[in-house]
Amino acid sequence: MPCNKKVLGSNPSLWSFWMEFACFPSACSGSLRVHRLRLDGSQKLQNIISKSLFSLMITSQITNNTDALRKTWNPKFTLRSHFDSVRSLAFHPVEPVLVTASEDHTLKLWNLQKTAPAKKCAALDVEPIFTFRAHSGAVLSVTMSSSGDQCFSGGVDGTIQSWNMPSPNIDPYDSYEASILRGALCGHTDSVWGLVYSSVHHRLLSCSADGTVRLWNAADISPALAVFNEDGDLGVANSVDLVSSDPAYMVTSFDTGHIGLFNMETQQLFLTFDSAGPPESPCKINQVLSHPTLPITITAQEDRHIQFFDNNTGKLIHSMVAHLDSVTCLSVDPNGLYLMSGSHDCSIRLWNMESKTCIQEFTAHRKKFDESIHDVAFHPTKCYIGSAGADALAKVFV
Repeated sequence: MPCNKKVLGSNPSLWSFWMEFACFPSACSGSLRVHRLRLDGSQKLQNIISKSLFSLMITSQITNNTDALRKTWNPKFTLRSHFDSVRSLAFHPVEPVLVTASEDHTLKLWNLQKTAPAKKCAALDVEPIFTFRAHSGAVLSVTMSSSGDQCFSGGVDGTIQSWNMPSPNIDPYDSYEASILRGALCGHTDSVWGLVYSSVHHRLLSCSADGTVRLWNAADISPALAVFNEDGDLGVANSVDLVSSDPAYMVTSFDTGHIGLFNMETQQLFLTFDSAGPPESPCKINQVLSHPTLPITITAQEDRHIQFFDNNTGKLIHSMVAHLDSVTCLSVDPNGLYLMSGSHDCSIRLWNMESKTCIQEFTAHRKKFDESIHDVAFHPTKCYIGSAGADALAKVFV
């Protein structure tokens, strides 16, 4: 901060300063301006300098502390149309559009730009613009391709349905288009718990209650390209994700508490992580998630913990009690800075990935049969987060 000083007279109480503050942020415009202040009298100088230093300290603190600039999320849209628990949701990669999967046997497509004011709150109600029907039971999982042209759903009936995405501007009252349903990927013999789409290889990963993880060609409805854990050595697969830092690998959690890192090219188990909990009573893992930029695997656990594992060694690097009830779901923002968790305690919590501290908590859904939040997600490119609940609602926060 350059300062030009000129003393006028011999009496200290009568001197004046000319001070030049270069690159001082202007609170009005947000731009950088040069302010010249003429200061007469030592008391006035002291007061103004004190205020200026305080302003500079606050500005510096805000600039250097990314948490101070973090966004506070508020509920904006309520998605009402499902008749039973919403188990999963997936955002379109670029549009303000999402798909929800429900235990009412359907999936629904929502356009957040088509809203109506709600009667009793500030949130906006959104009506679905399309309903997908093909499953003969509850739909448990949904994922979308990186282009947004296709989506895939897995259900209790053991099938994976492949869909062509309708236009976001489709008229809800148009006649049904049979070409939207591309067909079923068959091979699993029990409920399909999770689906992950690989944009690198244009492949689809699925995990099922039959114990296996299967790799599919997302371009057609041909049989599975590979089957993992077919002999069930590690237990029953209940969650799967691609390793973002190395797309040749996938990480899978099992009901035995094991976490396995598999090479999809060789179809071999590459590494087994440390079990969650003691070997005699391993903790159930509800979801496994790969960090988008770091070689870290994150787990949501039944014992209220979130744990972090090193993909290179399989060792536990951090563990924390995150909720008052089971942690059911996780999502990391595309930049890898924030972690979002959902729980049966009805809350969503946002965490700073670096400090592992909670920076925001809000209640999102009501309980139904001791269950509350089933899924959470960040929009890949827009400022939205979404949640799916046992109360048959999906909510979007901005």
